[in-house]
Amino acid sequence: MKTRSKVQTAATGLAVLLALSACGGSATGGTAAADSKTSNTADTSEGVQPDAAAVKLFPQSYKDKGELTVAMDLHYPPTTFLADDNVTPIGLNPDIARLVAKKLGLKLKFENTAFDTIIPGIDGGRYDFTATTMSPTAERLKVLDMIDYLNTGVSVAVAHGNPLNISNDDMCGKNIAVTQGSNAQLKHLPNISEWTCTSKGKPAINGVTLPNVQEALTQLASKRIDGVFYDTPALVWADHQQPNTFTVLTPQVDTRSDHTVAIGLKKGSPLSPALQAATQSVLESPEYKKSLDNWGLNDLAITDAKLN
Repeated sequence: MKTRSKVQTAATGLAVLLALSACGGSATGGTAAADSKTSNTADTSEGVQPDAAAVKLFPQSYKDKGELTVAMDLHYPPTTFLADDNVTPIGLNPDIARLVAKKLGLKLKFENTAFDTIIPGIDGGRYDFTATTMSPTAERLKVLDMIDYLNTGVSVAVAHGNPLNISNDDMCGKNIAVTQGSNAQLKHLPNISEWTCTSKGKPAINGVTLPNVQEALTQLASKRIDGVFYDTPALVWADHQQPNTFTVLTPQVDTRSDHTVAIGLKKGSPLSPALQAATQSVLESPEYKKSLDNWGLNDLAITDAKLN
C-alpha cells in the first residue's frame, strides 16, 4: 500500500476534533476537496440492482423483514464517519454496507455505536452485521463469521518534525495512543513492545488507551502523548486537512501479520452465505472501485470475499 511521509491535521486540539469528525463544518484551513467530500451525502449504491445469486441464498424470514441493521462506530474518517450534516453516515464502510444491502434487495439501518460494543451487540442479536474496519482475529472468529472486503495497514503519527526521534523500531518508554477495543490495543502494540523493547532490556512501550482517534490526535497536538498508533487510511485522511502539525513515520509498521478487514456477523449465522455472495458481487462492481478512489484508498482493494 502506498504510504505518505507526513500526516497533517488541525493545528489545535479543537480543530483536530472538528476536522476528523466532520461535524459542524470543516476546520479552518481544510482543503476544498476534503470539504466537498464531507458535505457530499450522495448514495454510492444508487441504481445498483440485486444480485440474484445472493438473494437466492438469503433466508426468507429476513426477506420478509426487508431490512438489515449494520453497527458502526461513526468516528473514523475516511472509512466510517458522519457528513457535515451530522446525520448521514459516509466513508468507505457505509458505502460497502449500502452496496451489500442493495445486492440483497434490502433497506439498510445504521446503528452508531462504540467500537468495543459492536461484537457483544451482534452476539446479542441487536445488529445483523458490522462493516467497521474490523480484522478477523482468532479471538473474534470464536464468536463471528467474517467476510473479507479490504486490505489496510497501521502507522505511527508523531509531532511535526519528530522532535523525540521516535521510530517504528524504537518507541520504548514512550506514551503511544491506541483506540479502545482495536487490534492495535489488543495485539499489535503489545507484540511490538516485546519485539523491539522488552526482549532487548529496554522499557516497554506505554500504550495509552483512548476512546477514538480524534481524542488521540487532540492529545498528541497538546503534547500529552508522544504518538498515535492507528490505521494508515485515517492518517492519510488527516494528511488532507491541515499542514505542518504531525508527521507519520514511514514505512508502515511491520506487525508481522496481514491487515485484511472484514464484515462481521454472528458465528454460524444463516445470513453468512448470502452476505458472502453479496460482498463478492460488490468487490467485482465498479461502485467498489469508485468508492475506494473517492476516499483515496484505491491501493487497498481486494478481489476475494473470503468467509473466515
